[in-house]
Amino acid sequence: MHLPLLRVILVATLLVSASAFTQARAAELKPTQVAAIDRYVSAEMTRERIPGVEIGIYRDGHAVLEKGYGLANVEWNAKVTPTTLMQSGSVGKQFAATAVMMLVEQGKVNLDDSITKYFTNAPASWKPIEVKNLLSHTSGLAEYETDARMKPGALFDMRKDFTEDEMVKKIETLPIDFKPGDGWAYRNTNYALLGVLIHKVTGQYYGDYLHDKIFAPLGMTSTRVISQRDIIPGRAAGYEIIGGQLKNQTWVSPSLDSTADGALYFNVVDLEKWDRALYGTTLLSRKSLDTMWTPFVLNNGKVNAGHYGFAWFIGSINDHKVIYHAGSWQGFTCTIYRFIDDKLTVVALTNLDSGHSSPDNIARVVAGLVEPTLMPKLSVAIMDARPDIAVHVRNVLQQILAGKDVTSEFNTDAGYTFAPTNAADMRSQLPGRWGATPLVLIKRTDHEGAMRSVYRVGAEGDTRIVLVELDAKGMLTNLAVEADPDNR
Repeated sequence: MHLPLLRVILVATLLVSASAFTQARAAELKPTQVAAIDRYVSAEMTRERIPGVEIGIYRDGHAVLEKGYGLANVEWNAKVTPTTLMQSGSVGKQFAATAVMMLVEQGKVNLDDSITKYFTNAPASWKPIEVKNLLSHTSGLAEYETDARMKPGALFDMRKDFTEDEMVKKIETLPIDFKPGDGWAYRNTNYALLGVLIHKVTGQYYGDYLHDKIFAPLGMTSTRVISQRDIIPGRAAGYEIIGGQLKNQTWVSPSLDSTADGALYFNVVDLEKWDRALYGTTLLSRKSLDTMWTPFVLNNGKVNAGHYGFAWFIGSINDHKVIYHAGSWQGFTCTIYRFIDDKLTVVALTNLDSGHSSPDNIARVVAGLVEPTLMPKLSVAIMDARPDIAVHVRNVLQQILAGKDVTSEFNTDAGYTFAPTNAADMRSQLPGRWGATPLVLIKRTDHEGAMRSVYRVGAEGDTRIVLVELDAKGMLTNLAVEADPDNR
């Protein structure tokens, strides 16, 4: 597989210029705002045990703050700067979608084309799937990136290399869960195929096409496809927390580390240029951008359940329109929020796994520190008509902390598997002295007997969210400890 040529950058010069660049652009924020952002991000990194964070804040496509916090590499005590390269995860999908829409504008691809036009040896079951179904996650194709399908010896063994053709052949064996266009389900499979489609149409590996048509024209000199083999200045290390201990990211084969479903390096300096381009028509017409930022309509005439366009979620926060996306991969997480009417974009990048970091909360609170009307509303306690659930959850948590196997508490389809490290991992996620504080209910929904409860636990200023989902029979389908955005 041919990868883009490495653009060698003089690191020392880059770091000095990046520092001056950050100071100059930060002038548009009040010193009190920058100080508040610094305090919040640093405190949240401590709570979540995140080694490093990058924050990018852009007004109308121009940076007002680009800043690094913490460590890009723990072993070398190397600090994060605005030019430190972090991984994109699924935020990278928006670049692949843009490339496809560029091909649509050139008349080389049609959104209504059956994908069998490009995958000529595909099974007949693929004929109803159209290009727009891949872009909007409405194809019905099953997810290739599951623990069961990526474990050693499995179909997509994450330690084995595959050619593009081999990857497609494997995807062709996956089931189709619903008729294309009838439903919505977020699947990395869709964008893995779009990367191959770009290659088939252009004759270029999708990463090279992105470089030539998007990154280079915009001056995004550091953004590129992941490569563990190349020497890449300024690359951060990715981390996971396993059994309560910080570990280096899990190794993934090069072929699964370079697909179009989210396998890029970028930084907040380059993302400023990307954000600026999205205000204009440098890459795409306004019509194409509007198509990408409009929730896709299903066959029944209704908007899809995810309110997803092409590589962007569309919604509102405090009645402010926002388009956004999150990503995670190999010990990295990130989030981009573009508040359209406010002409404000906030990006948060971290080098810690998605099970332990929450760049989404960080980005939302930072947006609120810049524009107070965007600040997430504080969650208030509500009456708990089912206190027995909280009692049960506390009991399960105590069993996990005691190292006991609680598999029998979970629905068999929940995917929970016992591991000796579970106790230490859970202990690292819960706040100190959590046992001395109640589980306070702040939200509950009930759908066809399945109940979702959200609790807050911990002392003021050091709380966590406990998410609990039960099926109609009262079996756990999800139990997770997450960051609390009210810690600010």
